[in-house]
Amino acid sequence: MVLVLFCGIPCLAQKRLVLIDQDGSGPGGSNQMAMLVLLQAPQVDVLGITMVTGNAWRDEETQHTLRMLELTGHGTVPVAKGAVFPLVRTHEETRLTSALVGKVGWLGAWGQGPITLEEHAGGVTPGTAAATQSYGPFEIPPMPEGQPALKPIDEDAAHFLIRQVSTHPHEVTIYAAGPLTNIALAIAIDPEFAALTRGLVIMGGSLNPQTDDPEFATSPRHEFNFWFDPEAAHIVLRAAWPRVDVTTVDVSIKAPFTKKMLDEIAKSQSPTARYIAAWSQDRYYMWDELAACAWLDPSVITREKVVYMDVNLSPGPGYGDTLTWTDQLKPLTAVRTVHAQLDVDLARFQKMFVELMSR
Repeated sequence: MVLVLFCGIPCLAQKRLVLIDQDGSGPGGSNQMAMLVLLQAPQVDVLGITMVTGNAWRDEETQHTLRMLELTGHGTVPVAKGAVFPLVRTHEETRLTSALVGKVGWLGAWGQGPITLEEHAGGVTPGTAAATQSYGPFEIPPMPEGQPALKPIDEDAAHFLIRQVSTHPHEVTIYAAGPLTNIALAIAIDPEFAALTRGLVIMGGSLNPQTDDPEFATSPRHEFNFWFDPEAAHIVLRAAWPRVDVTTVDVSIKAPFTKKMLDEIAKSQSPTARYIAAWSQDRYYMWDELAACAWLDPSVITREKVVYMDVNLSPGPGYGDTLTWTDQLKPLTAVRTVHAQLDVDLARFQKMFVELMSR
């Protein structure tokens, strides 16, 4: 009996391994707080963070992420720089096409935003997007939180991802909360990459969100991460992952970041809580944080739907939209199933997030 108990201890204490692929705009905000969910979780070992252009340009995101790691006491986690541009879509083509097919509400690094939520007694209302000053992909605006002393590693994101997964076969989950360019490049370099992981967690896609938010109300299949690099999402969704979990717009818009949550976090004097209190004053949906928390504790998701999922690559108004099918209606090509999350235990999720940020 003693021997059995002794042998069981390492198994119980073994941490879950994860690689974070993120468009880390900052300071603070959803992207940085999502990374902190995994960095703060005691049962998780973050093997590294890879950066991809999405909400902001890659180089700016890298600097904000390195500085976040410094300020929150996670400075030993390696950061690798990834893709600067989508595989096919370009800003100029998107700008010209929008004159014919209509504009989208959020352009990320291409200069549209920010969008915030206005809190009121009945819930939250999305604010109107305002034009912001755009700048080139290798320009880094002044950083209010200060410049980091940490530096990114020399290895590029795709090769770093492949190396880590090869070192820990069938043990590493890929958490991808930005456009999927880096993950697609890793698959293109090493076709065995996806199958060697433990699974994939995506923040992306949209099925049929029930909302008055103008970004989704009339475009229910539109979601930024898939839209920004549709070809990458197409490659990733068809790869041989052991399992794919997708945190959709449908569930994300049910989880706003509220002032009450911020006030609770600000009561803590932990480095992470101080960082959030200083730099996460804006309100918006907790897209990426929910994806991270649902991986840590699947019980925060109360409803999901197993569907075949892909992305529309046809030129036109639907380019980048989410495609889904049932088993009876799926195409003959190699589409695969995902677990699409649709509803959340909001109180449980909010409590979990506040506790992780306060510890």
